[in-house]
Amino acid sequence: MSEKPAQIPVARPVLGEEEAAAARRAILSGWVVQGPEVAAWEAEFAAAVGAPLAVACSSGTAALHLALLALGIGPGDEVITVSHSFIATANAVRYLGATPVFVDVEPETGNINPDLIPAAITSRTKAILAVHQLGMPCGLARILALARQHGLKVVEDAACALGSEVRLEGGWEPIGRPRGDLATFSFHPRKIITTGDGGMITGADPEMMARLRRLRTHGMSMSTAERHGAARVTFEEYPEMGFNYRLSDIQAAVGREQLRRLPGLIAARRRLAARYRQALSGHPYLTLPQEPPYARSNWQSYWATLAEGCPRDQVAVMQALLDKGIHTRRGVMCAHREPAYRGLPLVFPLPVSERLQDRSLILPLYPQMTDAEQDRVLAALEDVLR
Repeated sequence: MSEKPAQIPVARPVLGEEEAAAARRAILSGWVVQGPEVAAWEAEFAAAVGAPLAVACSSGTAALHLALLALGIGPGDEVITVSHSFIATANAVRYLGATPVFVDVEPETGNINPDLIPAAITSRTKAILAVHQLGMPCGLARILALARQHGLKVVEDAACALGSEVRLEGGWEPIGRPRGDLATFSFHPRKIITTGDGGMITGADPEMMARLRRLRTHGMSMSTAERHGAARVTFEEYPEMGFNYRLSDIQAAVGREQLRRLPGLIAARRRLAARYRQALSGHPYLTLPQEPPYARSNWQSYWATLAEGCPRDQVAVMQALLDKGIHTRRGVMCAHREPAYRGLPLVFPLPVSERLQDRSLILPLYPQMTDAEQDRVLAALEDVLR
C-alpha cells in the first residue's frame, strides 16, 4: 500500500514561542480583557499603518459593523459594495437594516470596478464599502474622488490587506492610513497576522473613535481602566445601546508579537507570489491576478483562474490536487448566490464576480512554505491540467 502524500495546506499561521510567552504574560497579569495589552496593541497597530488612532474589537466582522454604525448607516440607506467577498462584508450592512447594492469587480484584481459605481448611486446611497480583496488594494483614488463628488462615506474593508500599499497623490501609503473615513482589519488565522480572531478599526476623528470604544463595550460611558483607576466610587452609564465586541488582553498580547513579524511575513509572501507568477505566466489554461500600477499587494492569497478551454472544471481540479495532498480553496464567494440573500433584489448583473467564484482557485501560500513545497504544488497543477 502506497503512503499518502504529505499534506500541503492552503494557509498556515506563523506562531511561536514569542506568542506563547506573550499570552502567558497576559494571563499571569490578572487583567485578561480590554486592559493594558489592548491599549498597547492599538497604539502599535496605528503606528504600523500610519493611522492617528485604532480601536480593537473581537473580529473583523465586528469592526465592519461598528464602522458602518458610527458613520450613521441605518434602515433605508444603501451601501455600494461587492458581492464578491466573504459574506461578512454584505452582512455588516444588513445588520444595520441598510441594503447592500452590489456592483461587479475587475477580472485582474477581483476588486470593485470604480467605473460601475456612478450608475449605482441613488438618493439613498450613503457610503461605499470598498474591499481590498485577498490583500490586493482596490482603486482607492477613483473611489475617494467619487465619494467626495457625491458626498458619500467610505469604509475600507481591509480584512486581508495589512501590509499592502496603495499609491495616492502623496505617493505610496500603507492600507489603513485613513484616506476615507474608516478602515477595518481582521486577525482570523488565515490573515497576514492573527490573534486567533479579532479586528481593528483605524481612523482619524477623535470623537468618532472614542464612540467606537464605547460601542464595543455595550456603550459604556467610561472604560474599564478609567473605572478601576478612579480615586472615588464611580458608576458608569449606558447612553446608547452597544455591543459585546471586546478583545481580550491575551489576544492583544499575541497580536503585538505578530506585528513584530510583519515585515518578514510580507517579504516571504511577495517572494512566493513572484515564484508562482514566474512559473505560471503564459500558461494556456490559467489567468493570473495582476497588480495595477497603483497597488502593492501583500499576497494574503494567490489565486489563478481557469481559462476557457481548460480540460477540467474548478471542482475537478481542486479534487485532483487534494488527491495529491494539496489543499486549495474555491474562488472568493459571491454573497448574492447564497440562500440568505435570495430575497435581496440584484440591481446589476455580476458576470465577472460569478466567473471568478466558479473558475478560480486559491493556491497554497504561507510564509513558512519551502521552495520544494511550492514546486510540488506547481508540478501537481501542471499534471492535473495537462
